[in-house]
Amino acid sequence: MIAAEPGRSQRTLAAELGVVPSRVVALIDPLDRKGLIERRRSETDRRNHELHLTAEGGKLLGRLAHIALAHEHDMFTGLTDDEYEQLATVLDKLVKAKEMTPGVHPGYRMPR
Repeated sequence: MIAAEPGRSQRTLAAELGVVPSRVVALIDPLDRKGLIERRRSETDRRNHELHLTAEGGKLLGRLAHIALAHEHDMFTGLTDDEYEQLATVLDKLVKAKEMTPGVHPGYRMPR
């Protein structure tokens, strides 16, 4: 999410994840310590921090994306293209029915 929207604030990230801001801090702190992301003071609102991937974070994200695509390919090798599309359609329907945020694990959402 940070790579897709560099400079986003911790607050907007929390809102998109559906969690309280303090939980985002707990998720981001280890990434910051490892040098994978950096916080920069916002030039427009000094109370906010903007989040950016570091070069090392971008490299790691690229490696993880490669592994994820290989895993997906391995998981769905037995399906035809039509079956894969049908599965994607059904899963999309479930995501919408449960009001899930695409790309966000439901365990991170705040209870309603």
